[in-house]
Amino acid sequence: MIAFAGSFLIALLATAAIVAYGKHRPVGAPLSWGEAIAAATLGFGLMFWAYGVVPHQWLTYSGNELNWSPAKQLVGAGQWEFLGAPLPPFTMSYETLAHFIVVGIYGLFLGMHVAMWAIWQNRAKEKPKALPTSQFGRPLVKQA
Repeated sequence: MIAFAGSFLIALLATAAIVAYGKHRPVGAPLSWGEAIAAATLGFGLMFWAYGVVPHQWLTYSGNELNWSPAKQLVGAGQWEFLGAPLPPFTMSYETLAHFIVVGIYGLFLGMHVAMWAIWQNRAKEKPKALPTSQFGRPLVKQA
């Protein structure tokens, strides 16, 4: 549990550090060769960590400590009904549930990955300035 929780926390903290750095880095600032190599290494390392280490630690935890194996059934045949009629029989093991959780971990990190790129790319855009409003709440626009 400690290995999974620790790896997950490291991934979240590294992601937050990149977002915080992006908010403080001036837009259009020149990038040296060393900074580019360091950024590429950090980016590769974070992707390796998020898409490789964290899911591996979860599967190791679920397989060893939780003992979620194919033999341990979560849903057996004939246990589900809908409006009084039994649904077609299917079985699902705890190992399958563990793999669904891994898919959720991948989805979470993929969403965070896309959000980080969007935040980084949109940091240069200016926010629209609010127009002054009249006492009736309508924007004041200069007459042409």
